[in-house]
Amino acid sequence: MGTETQRTAPTERSGVVSRASTWMENLSEQAYAYLLLAPAFLLLTLIAFWPLFETFRMSLYADGRGGETLGEFVAIDNYVQVLTGGNPFLPREVIDLSLTSSFPFVELGEPFFRQALLVTLSFAILSVIFETLLGFGQAFVMAKDYRGRRWFRVAIILPWAIPIVIQGMIFYLMFQPTVGFMTEPLQAIGVFGGSPLSTSRDSFFIILVADIWKTSAFMALLILAGMQSIDRSLYDVAKVSGASRWQQFRMITLPLVLPALLVAMLFRTLDAMRVFGIIETVSSCSTVPSMTCLVVETMFSARLYASAATVAFITAGLIGVVVSVYLIKFRDTERGAYA
Repeated sequence: MGTETQRTAPTERSGVVSRASTWMENLSEQAYAYLLLAPAFLLLTLIAFWPLFETFRMSLYADGRGGETLGEFVAIDNYVQVLTGGNPFLPREVIDLSLTSSFPFVELGEPFFRQALLVTLSFAILSVIFETLLGFGQAFVMAKDYRGRRWFRVAIILPWAIPIVIQGMIFYLMFQPTVGFMTEPLQAIGVFGGSPLSTSRDSFFIILVADIWKTSAFMALLILAGMQSIDRSLYDVAKVSGASRWQQFRMITLPLVLPALLVAMLFRTLDAMRVFGIIETVSSCSTVPSMTCLVVETMFSARLYASAATVAFITAGLIGVVVSVYLIKFRDTERGAYA
């Protein structure tokens, strides 16, 4: 913050209104600006946090029975039961728990909530990593000057413009056992089993590929925007100095693209942690249970509002942690840029 300055010379008045006016006039420019912005801050805070507060409040009650939405006040019992797998009312019959040994990372005989958490985190990490790598490759190709570049850009951006339902139907038909042209060749080389869309492991990778196919263009466009803002003379100086292409990328491109890259990764991570639509259209929440699937199934199928609120608040907390990590990285990047 800069040095605080007085807006006007202090004045003296009588009465409550006059004293308030005098107090405001005697504020510094910075304090006066905060005072004027306070109503907007308060309104935005209410809009952002009121639904979260209501969700948290609902999570402190038991699931209602006999037509009631909520039961008695139980404090944090719902959180303890969800995190330890002790909630007897979670819709175990809605989401198939017979996934043991069908998922590639851990045994899914774990409590129900941990399955959803594992699927969500695995999907978010893998999708963002592959989309970032593919996005970098696409951005480099789009940045080159060659004949037909415009058509290549259209081909890259086109999947991003396709609605999730259509995207899901495309991949569903590609891997449907009776009509899909991708199923038989991949089964022949041992990649897939008999029915990939009803197997957790196979469905997870199909959904992962579908997400990467669609949203790597988003990463590519933001990375390309960052690359095109770089002063080309830096590369000319690097070439004269004998720097290799890898050294140019590591010392010039990557540091200067990093702010745009972090923004793109933040948005993609948040989207990946909320994954639901592509799961429902390609396979089902019973085959690939994500955190959002768990909330939806608990809320609308089982009508367990308190349990759904508990899982929703935990999901929001995880997303909040991810946002905080990115914001810390943003701050460190800005400090490095201005150091």
